[in-house]
Amino acid sequence: MASETSEISVPLLDLKAQYAPIREETIEAVRAVLDSQWFILGPTVKECEARIAEYCHCPHAVGVASGTDALLVSLMAEGIGAGDEVITTPYTFFATAGSIARLNAKPVFVDVLPSTFNLDPSQIEDRITENTKAIIPVHLFGQCAEMDPILEIAERHGLTVIEDAAQAIGAEYKGRRAGSIGQYGCFSFFPSKNLGGGGDGGMVVTDDAQRAERLDQLRVHGQSSTYYHANVGGNFRFDAIQAAIINVKLPYLDGWTAARQSNAERYRRLFEGSGLTANGLVRLPQVAPQRRHIYNQFVIRAERRDQLRSYLADHRVSSAVYYPVSLHLQECFSYLGYRDGDFPASEAAARETLALPVYPELSDEQAAYTVETIARFYSLSPDK
Repeated sequence: MASETSEISVPLLDLKAQYAPIREETIEAVRAVLDSQWFILGPTVKECEARIAEYCHCPHAVGVASGTDALLVSLMAEGIGAGDEVITTPYTFFATAGSIARLNAKPVFVDVLPSTFNLDPSQIEDRITENTKAIIPVHLFGQCAEMDPILEIAERHGLTVIEDAAQAIGAEYKGRRAGSIGQYGCFSFFPSKNLGGGGDGGMVVTDDAQRAERLDQLRVHGQSSTYYHANVGGNFRFDAIQAAIINVKLPYLDGWTAARQSNAERYRRLFEGSGLTANGLVRLPQVAPQRRHIYNQFVIRAERRDQLRSYLADHRVSSAVYYPVSLHLQECFSYLGYRDGDFPASEAAARETLALPVYPELSDEQAAYTVETIARFYSLSPDK
């Protein structure tokens, strides 16, 4: 058992530990791109697209410059713009709603399920108007949203479903891979993701060849052939060095996912043994039926969350708050007219949730020390 005087430290994520065993393989892949001098799109990107498409059980994949651009270009491919409305969650990373607003469309928020932090399908239909064009469910923290009822609602109203799977590559819903369920699936290769590159990068997958062709054009300024532009797109092109790094890492992804899942189960055992879950001081993440949760984050609900986080930091345990302000309360979205209390489940999540280290290389000792430190915090009186 780790002791209070232990010099153990627990980072939120240890990318150096992930990199060490694949260092030479990664360097060789990057060197090959440098030797080719083909830095944007090209054969390395095509290889990455084919491999991600296969992994996601989808026939088409289009590499883009970031997860944000994946969302943006998917909305553009559907012609969404001024006067249109897109339904999504207020409890997510800013890019989800920000991409909608950048196109002068209107983000329309629907509250989340307290159990999974994902979009509550039972509240969607009340928000649909004649201007609604799409739904963006977010597979938050590595667990898929309730896709069957979302798809049913979308089909009934003629809406496009764009999956924000930035945190969920390899996650599954009833045997279907995240990103392959709606019309578009959007991924991020930001370095902290389960499958991260050496910088920004993203991918859109789709099962529709015409949509894939539109995406391919839009990522190069809407270009249909060199210097001929069918539409106005953007510079959303995928970097070949990032693609090379993803190509190296992809074969390791399922092993890393298994390690994250094992770490999550170990946390459950440790927390249950500590008594913290029995008295409600800590509530563990819930996994919905027929899901493959990939644990991009292991997110607990905690009493006195902010004080706990400070205590953990003082004892060399890193943690993070995803996300401290629900999007409907962000200053830039004040024009939408939402108020505190409009989305109680999202607001409660913003107040109570705390992400603990769950990266694949997390040791038994580090996990035990994390839970012991949390237990010590709650053994103190509130004023200490």
